[in-house]
Amino acid sequence: MARLPRLNLAGIPQHVVQRGNNRQVSFFAEQDYAVYLDKLKDYAKKYQVNVHAFVLMTNHVHLLMTPETEKGVSQLMQSLGRYYVMYINKTYQRTGTLWEGRYKSTLVDSDNYFLLVSRYIELNPVRANMVEHPAEYPWSSYHGNALNKDVALLSPHHCYQSLGTNKEGRKQAYKYLFKHHIPELTLQEIRDATNKAWVLGENRFKQQIEQQTGRRAVPLARGGDRKSKSFKGTI
Repeated sequence: MARLPRLNLAGIPQHVVQRGNNRQVSFFAEQDYAVYLDKLKDYAKKYQVNVHAFVLMTNHVHLLMTPETEKGVSQLMQSLGRYYVMYINKTYQRTGTLWEGRYKSTLVDSDNYFLLVSRYIELNPVRANMVEHPAEYPWSSYHGNALNKDVALLSPHHCYQSLGTNKEGRKQAYKYLFKHHIPELTLQEIRDATNKAWVLGENRFKQQIEQQTGRRAVPLARGGDRKSKSFKGTI
């Protein structure tokens, strides 16, 4: 099956996932996490990309970013990926690849999915049973978005800013969102859109992206599924 071209649009948030090769560990010590975040900050500034949320797991990374230019995210991920592989290979006297092929990404409908994806990212350590609460995991943006830690890497999106009239109000409102459970169907929707390079959003947003890019934003319904509810919902 032919690989779909990436959807890259200036001003549209992207959920990005980069996995370790064969799901192997990509971060071996605390210093590695710190180096990755430091270079992420540098390249985000260089390529004019605003970082809104992140989590560094042991063998993969989730990022929520909005590029100011069409190629911003691709340039950032290529430069960051190369630098980090060189750093790891030199530090641990190893050779070969570290990442599993191309990173995965999806465009995110800001109005309906932005804050949902941000929560999805910061709740990863909880779903992985590494911690009971996102505040307990040190390598995520939750500390900057919900707590009092100043994370210079983060740039607040207008959806986040709309949560309150001041910094403390926004943090409290954002923290309150975590009291709500993310349904399993929604979790799968986010995963599918990201892994398969579809668009994550409401139908109107998907149609706008298709018109703007000339590329399908959703998969075609299978002929064998014509009697299914999912197919009937597309016609």
